This record gives sequence, C-alpha cells and structure tokens, in this order.
Amino acid sequence: MITISSVQAFAIRSDLTGGTPVTPPRRPAWGASAEVASPMSRYPRFKLDRAAWRPKMPAVGCLVTASDGTWGFGVSRYGAPVIDLVNQHLGPLLVGEPAMATERLWDMMTRMASPYGAAGLAGYAISALDLALWDLKGKLLGQPVWSLIGGPSRPHIDVYATGNDTDWHMELGFRATKLACPHGPASGLAGLDANEDLVGRTRALIGPDIELMLDCWMAFDVEYAVRLAERLRPYRLRWMEDCLIPDDLDGHATLRARLPWMALATGEHWYVPQNFAHAAAHRLADIFQPDIGWAGGLTGCLRIAAIADAAGIPVMLHAGMNTPYGQHFAYAVPGSPWGEYFLGTAPGVPLDEVKLFPGMAAPADGRLIPSDAPGFGLGVSLDDIAAMRV
Repeated sequence: MITISSVQAFAIRSDLTGGTPVTPPRRPAWGASAEVASPMSRYPRFKLDRAAWRPKMPAVGCLVTASDGTWGFGVSRYGAPVIDLVNQHLGPLLVGEPAMATERLWDMMTRMASPYGAAGLAGYAISALDLALWDLKGKLLGQPVWSLIGGPSRPHIDVYATGNDTDWHMELGFRATKLACPHGPASGLAGLDANEDLVGRTRALIGPDIELMLDCWMAFDVEYAVRLAERLRPYRLRWMEDCLIPDDLDGHATLRARLPWMALATGEHWYVPQNFAHAAAHRLADIFQPDIGWAGGLTGCLRIAAIADAAGIPVMLHAGMNTPYGQHFAYAVPGSPWGEYFLGTAPGVPLDEVKLFPGMAAPADGRLIPSDAPGFGLGVSLDDIAAMRV
C-alpha cells in the first residue's frame, strides 16, 4: 500500500491571480483604480481601496509526497497561520496514512481541526492539503482528476467573466459577465444612483443577449440590497451575489423573503458543508459559490455539490476557472453549469499568458476544457515549485 511519507506547506510568490504577461496592455486593468464596495466601506479611511485593509500575506503551497516518491501539489491563501496549521498539526498526523484515501483523510482533517473549528483559516489549510492529495491520487492512477470524480458531465465548461472591463470581456467572447459593485450603504443615494448608472451602461453595452450579474461582496445590509434590487429590475440581472456578511444567516433568510423575484447567489465565504446544508434546507440562496481553495478543497466541494444537488441548487465555484482545481470540478459535476473566471489583468493581455499554472487551460470564446494530464495537470516540476517559494 502506498502511504503518505511527507507533508510540507510553504509560502509561495504567486498571489494566485496568474502569471506574468508578455503582451503589453492597452490600458490599466479596472482594479487599478476602481472603488469596490466591501464590508469596510462604512469607514472612510478604507472606502476607496479595498487593498488597504485586506491581509497582506503570501499564498500557500502544499506538497504531499507518497512512499513511492510520487507527489501532489495544492495551493491556498493566508501565509503563516495556514502554513503552521499544515506543518505543525494536520500534516504530521497524515504521515503513514493511505495516500489515496481522500475521503478518510478529509474526515480526519476536519475532525482534527474541531478544537479550533474547521472553517476560516483551518478551511484554507484543509483545502491546500486536500487538493495536493487529489493531485497525488490522479498521478498515482495515471488519470486526470475529472476522470476520477465521474468523467466529463458536458462537452465543455461555459465560463463567465468577472470584472469591470466589460468591453474586453465581450471582445474575448464571453457570453456572461459579472460586475463588481462600487458603492454600498455608506454612499447613500448618490451611491445608489451610481450603481444603477453602472449597471444600466453595462446592459446598454452588452445588449439583451448577454447574461449580467452583480457582485456586492458582503457590503450591504438587507434594506440597501432590497432598494438596489428594485432599482435594477429593468436591467434583468441574472443574480445578485454576496449581498450580506456571510454569517448573518437570519439576514439571508429575510433578504430571500423580501426579494422573491431576484436570484441570490452566495457561499464564497462559507467554509464547511454544514453551512450549505443549512442554506439548502432553508432555501437561503439560489446559487451556491464555494471556493475550492477555501471550503475544504475538492472533497469539501464535492460534499457541498451533493447537498446542493439534492435541493436542486446549482454550484458555481468562486473563481473556479482561475485554477485547474476548479476546472476539474466543474467539468465533472453535473450540477455546476457555469464556471467563473475572475479577470483582473489588463485589457489586451491574452488569457493564456496569465495562467496560474502552465499546464492548465485558459478560457477561449467563453468556453474551457480542462487538461487531461494525470492529477490536475499543473505542468510543473519540483524545481518549478521550488522556484515559487519565498
């Protein structure tokens, strides 16, 4: 039996947004200067730039090596706290365990984390480990991960773009696009007007046949979300996303009751299947959006998908098309009809130049087919991974 011989987490240079482009941009990317509504928008010091308050920690790489020398690689976020959870607690306790027992290992990790909770930072650590274990498993079996979890459920993944360079999204061939909402309650009526103006101009630009969504990024309260949704009815939004602080489950229920006609999406900052089970049972949202690097990795997201499928709720991973991990999930899971590609790079730069890993696919004309190489098809060597370390 092949067992786990070592687990090591470390900081990596990548910020998980992609590689270094070669082609010169036409103009700066939207995120270089755009205001984006956030939970901190009520504080003037942090209102204009969400980077001013977000954690400045390196990304995390996790390397799991089996007793036969085969290895798998996973990634997540939030630097030293996550690295310490892997290296000082979870990882050492997995050494000697069966390398391909992904369900058993995930169950062990979530139970090990129970003294401090399997959500939050522990969720990031479990995710990095789980993704590395699935990459290892695919390599041991000589198959892509999407094959291990059921094979293709569709000929390709339909991909939508997130970001406010909408003209660039249309040029790239995306058939659906999502805006980052600039203003929340702290901006008052002027902010409501500006939000409506942005959505109205975007609908005029893309026409009636492109799906349009709005990401509110935990910035609203129930009253503001209802007021904005009423204003935006003429623009036929496909959904509004992450309107409320994620832990406000009663608020989600109230918002659902007050907006019966508006599709609501959330779950990016829910980290364990139990949150999604509660949301499914109480019909708090129409679309679930876990992040595969935060919500327990592939195993966690497969459990969330099973909960969602039983309730008839689609799962569309947060930024799932930006990583090979999310691509393999969306390709194999029938209840995942779309994939999200966060487009933070500048217009004019080909998407193939800003891939997170060289072996992964990039969207083309709003579609994507993942790599069929073993594991997640990262296309990196141990030397490449060593070069990523900081």
